[in-house]
Amino acid sequence: MNRDMIAIGGSAGSLDTLRSISSALPRDFTGNVFVVVHIGHGRSRLPELLANSGSLPVMFPADGETITPGHIYVAPTDRHLLVEPPIIRLSRGPREHFTRPAIDPLFRSVATAYGERAIGVVLSGGGSDGATGLDTIKRAGGLIVVLDPQDAIAAEMPRAAIEIADPDYVSSEAELPYLVARLVREPVSAQRPRAKDALPEALTMPERPYALTCPECGGTMRKIGNGTAAQFRCHIGHIFGAREMMPAQLELLEKALDVAQRVLNERIELSHQMAEDSRAAGRKYGLQYWERVRAEAEQQVDAIRRVLPNGAEAEEEPLDASE
Repeated sequence: MNRDMIAIGGSAGSLDTLRSISSALPRDFTGNVFVVVHIGHGRSRLPELLANSGSLPVMFPADGETITPGHIYVAPTDRHLLVEPPIIRLSRGPREHFTRPAIDPLFRSVATAYGERAIGVVLSGGGSDGATGLDTIKRAGGLIVVLDPQDAIAAEMPRAAIEIADPDYVSSEAELPYLVARLVREPVSAQRPRAKDALPEALTMPERPYALTCPECGGTMRKIGNGTAAQFRCHIGHIFGAREMMPAQLELLEKALDVAQRVLNERIELSHQMAEDSRAAGRKYGLQYWERVRAEAEQQVDAIRRVLPNGAEAEEEPLDASE
């Protein structure tokens, strides 16, 4: 068994190193490479650039796509890239480190899926994304590699990875692609013991809140008392009973859904205008893009409209027979 599953994260200044890694990997490589670069909402040509640099197929995967050996998969715009063998998952889950796609969700999922087969790599970039994910890979038995901060255009990300994750290798930019190519050919000689807490869930739904939010000021509330006399008080001093909290929460929900409807309606109108401009200019691909955006926004606003009538009606709590 080889360490044949490579997860790479980078941001500003990582493109040249990524291209060198793609070039260094052998044509007969039967593992996979998963790449997250902080591209935000912008259009990315990263798969094309990596494909032109090496011999392996490179692509933006679709959600639910089967993982094919010998392929490089790149996180698309505004989606976290996760691996759940035998498929890839794309998630529009919460941003991490102010970004989506983020590196840590990929690294966590690779650690969970592949353990000692995994190699985690952090390249140039700002912030600390990827550092805790690297630590998870290492605790799951994998190897971790970090670009030498002295060779990074943006040194903050590799520096954080070194401080937090204690990498197996800190490599120069010139040597790093060849190091990765060498590591994927080496068999796993001895499995590292996995830490008991090494494998958190790759990406979960938001946890239940520790406290409620004050409908009056938005501050955190804490519970006062117990039983039927329990109340909730915020740090300013606003106090609500449970029966008062329910309609207040529904009112906040309705306001939030109203805002969502407004934004989506504006998105529909913008997409319509841009589609008309693309049609007039004969831009086929632009027309297809804006029509797809409009269709997605229309589906989303229809879903909200179906929820609103139910969400705005609060059922009364049935009284006990003793009341």
